Amino acid sequence: MAESAELILDGKSYSLPVIEGTEQEKAFDIGKLRDQTGYVTLDSGYKNTGATKSAITFLDGEEGILRYRGYPIEQLAEKSSFIEVAYLLIYGKLPTQAELDNFSEQITKHTLVHEDVRKIFDGFPSATHPMAILSSLICALTGFYPESLSPNLSAEEIDLNVIRLMAKISTIAAWTYKNNMGHPLNYPRNDLDYCSNFLYMMFSFPTEKYELDPRIVSALNKLLILHADHEQNCSTSTVRLVGSANASLYGSVSAGINALWGPLHGGANQEVIEMLEAIQKDGGNTQKWVDKAKDPNDSFRLMGFGHRVYKNFDPRATIIKKAADDVLTALGLEDSPLLKIAKELEQAALTDEYFIKRKLYPNVDFYSGIIYKAIGIPTEMFTVMFALGRLPGWIAQWKEMRENKEPIGRPRQIYTGETERDYVSIDSRS
Repeated sequence: MAESAELILDGKSYSLPVIEGTEQEKAFDIGKLRDQTGYVTLDSGYKNTGATKSAITFLDGEEGILRYRGYPIEQLAEKSSFIEVAYLLIYGKLPTQAELDNFSEQITKHTLVHEDVRKIFDGFPSATHPMAILSSLICALTGFYPESLSPNLSAEEIDLNVIRLMAKISTIAAWTYKNNMGHPLNYPRNDLDYCSNFLYMMFSFPTEKYELDPRIVSALNKLLILHADHEQNCSTSTVRLVGSANASLYGSVSAGINALWGPLHGGANQEVIEMLEAIQKDGGNTQKWVDKAKDPNDSFRLMGFGHRVYKNFDPRATIIKKAADDVLTALGLEDSPLLKIAKELEQAALTDEYFIKRKLYPNVDFYSGIIYKAIGIPTEMFTVMFALGRLPGWIAQWKEMRENKEPIGRPRQIYTGETERDYVSIDSRS
């Protein structure tokens, strides 16, 4: 007999089916609750609400587990490439060599963007944030591919849009940086892999030869893999909600980019660097700032420590810490003042009872910000890098939502405003 829960309201009993996932996660199915009882649930921030059933990512914050399609993040970060992980997330399985080669080749073929995109850049004010440009240009792809707006795309048409988006976001992101810097734009190179090509478009100049450091390429691969999906977070839920209205892939992902732009979501690694720079500017006395963080009467808090979901440790942080060490060694930055401050804060978080008790350990944002800073990516581009990594997850979630034929999202509310009242003419209002 299927398991169920009993809800008693006003002396009447209602049976709520219990849904169990493959990892023994359990939920009450309240899909018919309002029809049967007239009640809705109230769960501000959706902290306890499952909005969908998904087969993409499993996350257990209490145990520090993150798996894509069942594969531990530790194994994928060590053995896989970002493009292979993207295929896994989007299509549900690890590709064969032939499938991976074809996927990579198709993405490479589509990295060029229409020349009119260059004209759009000229329309943005010089102070425009890179995330505003990225979200605008991703949405603008619907203008170049108007057929993507159809709600009845075939599987082949969806695959083409997936390829186009995976390919063109890297070029658009790199051009956003180059345009803001006033540098000449670099066209993609078909002889380079995804991460190498992105670094080339970001940092090369037509006046000199650009040498790719394999350790930096490897670190970027890991960073993008670690950010590729993270279950039903704010931006992912946004992509699914917008997509549930039959919005195009480009429009849905553009909405996700804007959600990610919020400092409470995707801006944490930027805030880490800004914090480190503020401590350095103040004289570099780390203990002073550790004490401020521990003072209940001080509003200062350490950025890049602890996590909303992970309660013991962030499994991604251990992986990216090693990558950070490799990159800093490769660039000869082991003794940089900023890194010295970061290591002192890390040591405090790992040894001070105050931080241990509150589970304020360094998370992936703490180390990713250090890597991006080291390889020359400006802080205002950090969230763009996050979006570049998160794209496969957004695509996979949008695609799954469409394939499952999920209904349009329509949350309920508890109204707390005025009850019915009569209109008062303007000359009678006090």
